[in-house]
Amino acid sequence: MKNIHVFLFILTLSWVGISICNYSAASQVNEANISDFANRLYDVGITGEKSIWNGYDRHDFTYDSRHCIVVVPKIPADHLPWIWRARFFGHEPQTDLKLLEKGFHLVYMDVANLFGSPSAINHWNTFYNYLTRHHHFHRRPALEGMSRGGLIVYNWACANPEKVACIYGDNPVCDFKSWPAGRGKGKYHQPSWEACLKAYGLTEEQALAYKHNPIDNLEPLARSVVPLLHVCGTSDTVVPMPENSDIVEKRYKKLGGKITVIRKSGQDHHPHSLKDPAPIVDFILSCTTANHDKFHCNLRHGLTNCRIKFKREKKGRVAFLGGSITYNPGWRNMLCQYLQQRFPETQFEFIAAGIPSTGSTPGAFRLTHDIFKNGPVDLLFEEAAVNDATNGRSDIEQIRGMEGIVRQARMLNSNIDIILMHFVDPEKMKVYNEGSVPAVIRNHEKVAEYYQLPSLNLALEVNERINAKQFDWPNDFRNLHPSPFGQNVYFRSMKHLLDTAWAQPLPENTRLTPNPMPAKALDKFSYYRGRYVDIDNAELVEGFIYDPLWYPKDNIGTRSGFVNVPVLQASQPGAILKLKFKGTAIGIFAIAGPDVGIIACSIDDSIFRQIDLFTRWSPNLHLPWAYVLDAELGPGIHELTLKTTDQKNSKSGGHACRIVHFLVN
Repeated sequence: MKNIHVFLFILTLSWVGISICNYSAASQVNEANISDFANRLYDVGITGEKSIWNGYDRHDFTYDSRHCIVVVPKIPADHLPWIWRARFFGHEPQTDLKLLEKGFHLVYMDVANLFGSPSAINHWNTFYNYLTRHHHFHRRPALEGMSRGGLIVYNWACANPEKVACIYGDNPVCDFKSWPAGRGKGKYHQPSWEACLKAYGLTEEQALAYKHNPIDNLEPLARSVVPLLHVCGTSDTVVPMPENSDIVEKRYKKLGGKITVIRKSGQDHHPHSLKDPAPIVDFILSCTTANHDKFHCNLRHGLTNCRIKFKREKKGRVAFLGGSITYNPGWRNMLCQYLQQRFPETQFEFIAAGIPSTGSTPGAFRLTHDIFKNGPVDLLFEEAAVNDATNGRSDIEQIRGMEGIVRQARMLNSNIDIILMHFVDPEKMKVYNEGSVPAVIRNHEKVAEYYQLPSLNLALEVNERINAKQFDWPNDFRNLHPSPFGQNVYFRSMKHLLDTAWAQPLPENTRLTPNPMPAKALDKFSYYRGRYVDIDNAELVEGFIYDPLWYPKDNIGTRSGFVNVPVLQASQPGAILKLKFKGTAIGIFAIAGPDVGIIACSIDDSIFRQIDLFTRWSPNLHLPWAYVLDAELGPGIHELTLKTTDQKNSKSGGHACRIVHFLVN
């Protein structure tokens, strides 16, 4: 009698220097640890048979009534990675052997006659829990589905997307209507088809209408950013590509998933794999590094108040404030869907308040108007790290703007939960790769720490994962405006933050509690009293006119919300307006198009100061831009005098000034 526990005890001895409780820990395992762990293994009570397979210890045993195999590497890799093979154990094993050399365990559970049915998934769930909970295998294995093994790896992965590092499919069956049903060009195999119908409990008519084959159920994998690799013969007559892998490739890419297909020109279903498995091995290694699971989030004070509102009061108002990365569809829509699914009985109102090109400074002045106009908000997602940096806002402005949003939101609703997010762009990646931290992230984190806000550093995560060769910038992420793949990366991390914050049951006695509000602001001139002042309040002295529905006549692009709206505009030098206001800061929200000039402003009859309204994006766009003319005034009543001048940027085509809102703090 050979016992599977012997193999696991030997495995344990190889773990010296790795924490048995946390694979990322570096603590040493002493003899008492090993003895205790071995005793726990023997308590499981599984017997098995040991043999040698290609020079490695192989252990065969029965678990959950299924035949199982575990092959042990000579030196297990850190974090105990493993390749989970679904079918035809030992056939074309070159990939498995190379991974064993790299310290992977090779795992097999025979569910061949179940064709990826719910009962097969249940067996795999049980075995997965056994290996990860009792023996600390990594929580995210690489899955290998050869031929009909494609059904179980995909169906199990779609049921457990966060437990999968990657999928390697080799001429995989992705639709049982293709094989074994043979309803297209795939081969009909009567015994297998009858067994498949029995495993699913379906009639033939029901099976042909079934909508949960792998080709139909890829969205969970795309949302969890699971990379796919298929190795296929282009002339496969058993599992034809057009009915299987080609459909998966097309649909997965449309969902924003990352998939690579290696096509073996002219080859049939056999032989499987590649003579040189290096591309397969490299793919799996790139997907199983520790950084893939390294999220850079800080929960701080947590997210309890909004959870109480969503779960108990069954109502929730969730707002998204930011620039174009918030305005564009993608992660925001996924997050709304996630919240609705997590709290299915809750009536949500989602406020999409992203305005392209804007950062924290305009965000602070438009917060009341754009976010709180319908009442208190329970959860606010805020991002400004990209625009605050690219728009050239100073360190002081970055803090004043972000604190303006946070402190003002807390003043309007002390129970509000706020999440700060730092999105990625090439400049941030460059700074991180030079061993530093981008200034804008340091500044925003000061605010997050001061007010104990949860924050999520997606810039650092993306940079680390690109450096680990899990994906790249030009082909996968593509831009600071993420591709569909990049949107999935963002959503996965946001979902992780929320899942972590809400992992434990909500105690019955938990009540809404005001969030921390420091007595003093980080900067006394922060824009936490910022607001819009209507342009109707201005005195038009000369040259400025009121246009109730401004629209450009030059066919240059515009921004939603800043076209067909009232503006004060002047097109010639010498136009003058005045505005009396109460506050410590004054500014304008203007439309900075290709024809804007240089204005001059004076506050309380001070010396006129010039401001160039032309931006780096003005040549091709009429875009909204917030100009703070003075931020450190004394309290009380002031008067602004603003005039157009005969000067302009050398790239500008005119002297225009168009004001949509006045900004007052």
